[in-house]
Amino acid sequence: MRTIIHSEPERIAETIMACDICFVAMADTDGTPYVLPMNFGFRDGIVYLHSGREGRKLRILERNPQVCLSFCSARRLVYQHPDVACSYSMSAESVIAHGSVVFEEDYDKKVEALRIIMSHYSEKTFDFNPPAVRNVQIWLVSLENMSCKTKEFGVSSKSSPR
Repeated sequence: MRTIIHSEPERIAETIMACDICFVAMADTDGTPYVLPMNFGFRDGIVYLHSGREGRKLRILERNPQVCLSFCSARRLVYQHPDVACSYSMSAESVIAHGSVVFEEDYDKKVEALRIIMSHYSEKTFDFNPPAVRNVQIWLVSLENMSCKTKEFGVSSKSSPR
């Protein structure tokens, strides 16, 4: 198996766009890690996230807005030999990025962010009612320090029957 590290913005964006879930890691002031799987949108180097307006995650981010985001796509179980446990692994492409959360409060920008999020999952254009927009917390994360890795097996590798 080999690991290839990509730094091209296009490859990073392609990997992010191929994902359904973004894992957001944050650290409380006492150092306790906290990780959440979240739906997201992505455009022009910015990840758009949404949540309720209360909760542990927001309390943590108010004190420490720095986050680490993890995306993983194209996962498949692979092995060199079906009877050798140590030959099993995952073939995957992943992106790890860091950034700081900024909360968006402007109504029109929140609507645009919600449309960006929804466009990741649907080709429909949605309208949002005012109470829903006011009651959602929109997070913007400009991605920094990004790396994209591809873990591949050679041509002779087998895929799992799963």
